[in-house]
This record gives sequence, structure tokens and C-alpha cells, in this order.
Amino acid sequence: MSEHELENLDGQEQVTEPQKEPAAQQEPDAAGPAETEASAGEGAEARELPGNGKIPRQEAIERLTLALLYLTRFPDEEGRQFDEIAWRGYDFDTLYSLDEQDLVVNPKVSRSGGSKYVYLTEKGRDEARKILDTLDIADTDLYEKFEFRCIRPEEAEEAAQLEQTCFSAEEACKKEDMIARVQAASDLFLVAVDRKTGRLAGFLNGIATGETDFRDAFFTDASLHREDGENIMILGLAVAPEYRRQGLARELVYNYCRREQERGRCRLILTCRDSAVVIYKKLGFRDMGVSASEWAGEKWREMKIILNW
Repeated sequence: MSEHELENLDGQEQVTEPQKEPAAQQEPDAAGPAETEASAGEGAEARELPGNGKIPRQEAIERLTLALLYLTRFPDEEGRQFDEIAWRGYDFDTLYSLDEQDLVVNPKVSRSGGSKYVYLTEKGRDEARKILDTLDIADTDLYEKFEFRCIRPEEAEEAAQLEQTCFSAEEACKKEDMIARVQAASDLFLVAVDRKTGRLAGFLNGIATGETDFRDAFFTDASLHREDGENIMILGLAVAPEYRRQGLARELVYNYCRREQERGRCRLILTCRDSAVVIYKKLGFRDMGVSASEWAGEKWREMKIILNW
């Protein structure tokens, strides 16, 4: 995997939490003591939210918690797991409720043993994006532009062409190897599809195995895939040149990690050039040193990320 895989991520514009507006000065006669107490106390049953009328207070807390978890899902610090942990002020009753609704995974009632922190499920991420839209909060428009899903058999040749575009002739996998990989492990081949044109804008793919060290045979021999393998060897991350610098590669990595964590996989393992190490570290990968891989006659670094223990 070459340094352009992550489309120069550390130079991208980051999604940040919107700034809070300063509290307005209340006029002395704007509300009586009883009204003020009711609006601030535990008995307040409804709050006004932009564009959505009045909803119960607890529901508002849950929705805003979900939205904040989503907005802070990229820590952008080396060595940090890809967990939504930027906001520390969790209300635990709220997290239990969100877990019961299958919107987050709460390790305290854990369905997954690999995370110390609460994280969003796919359902939770979808719901969070809807909430942000309702509240007119800015987010990337990637999910409006692109569909993230598993590759379809008829898209295998297009994926092979994208591989040839994004990698040198020595690095790129052969067309027949890519097609065999799609046939063997399409559920581990995540693509981003342009909703307007139907073209593949990018992909992230790999095969599952019980092995823990990367070897070059994974690139060429799709029969090494084991559906019940606890680890995934990442074999390619590519974004078409015209779709770069939008955060697409980062979103592919994030969605892939989350999906495979929910499936119970233990770790993702990949190789990259020295220049890409710092970028993968920001996504939670650890540098394991020089890889045994000699793909394309080059030296590579081996990186891994723990999904479940």
C-alpha cells in the first residue's frame, strides 16, 4: 500500500464540534421563578430544539449525546484507538438507554470485548447523521455523495481498473487476482460508490485468516481466505484521483474497522510505506516495525489495529 492511499489525510479539513452560542441575557420580566425552575429542573418534560418542535427532555439528551459521539469519532491523535472518546461527560443512564436501542455498544453491558469506551453502531451512525441534519449542524456530505457497501460481483473489473490507476505497475495486484478476491471475500471488500454516476470512488479490501503476520501470498492467493478467520489482512486501500482530499479514505477505514469489530474480528493488519505510518497511527494503528513483505521489491512497515481482545 503506498503513501497516497490515505489521500494525504493529515492535510484535510477536520470536522469540528460547533461553537456554543453565548447565553442570552434574560430580561427581568421575561419569565417568573416558577417557569425558570420548571425549565431547568428534572421535571421539565420538553425542550425546544431547532426545526423539530418540542420533544421530551430525556429524548433530547439521548439524541444530542448520539450526535456528539458521532461528531467526535475521529480523535486525530497518534496511538489512539478509533473510539468516539473526545467527550468525557457521559450520562450513564443515557448510554444504557442508547445501548438498549442498539444505537451504541456500551462495554459495561458488553456485546463486544475489545473496546474500553462506548462506540456507535452502524444504526447509531445513521441516526446521528439524521439528527445533525435536523439540527442544521454541519457535517461532511460524504453520505449524501457516496454509498458505502460491499462490492458486487459485476464491479470486480472496475475495482481492478481502479487498483491499476492508484498504484504503480509493480505494486498493483493483477486483474485476475482482484476478481478472485471479490469472488472469495466480497463481504470484506468495502466500496464507496458515487451516487450520481454509479462509479467506484474508492475501496478498502482484505481477506480473513487465523494468521497474525502479513505475507505476500495474501495478495495473490484468494483461497487463503477463511470466513471464520479472526484477523483481516488488508490488501488494498484506493481512492480515485478525482475523489481525493474529501476524507473518503478515512471514512472507509473507520467504517471497515467498526463493521469488523461488530462482527467479532480481533485485528486488522496491513503494510505501508514509511511515509504513511504517521497517518495510520492517527487512525489507531500501531507500528509493528519492518514487515517480512517484499511486495514489488520494496521494504514495508507492518501496522495493526486491535478490534477485540
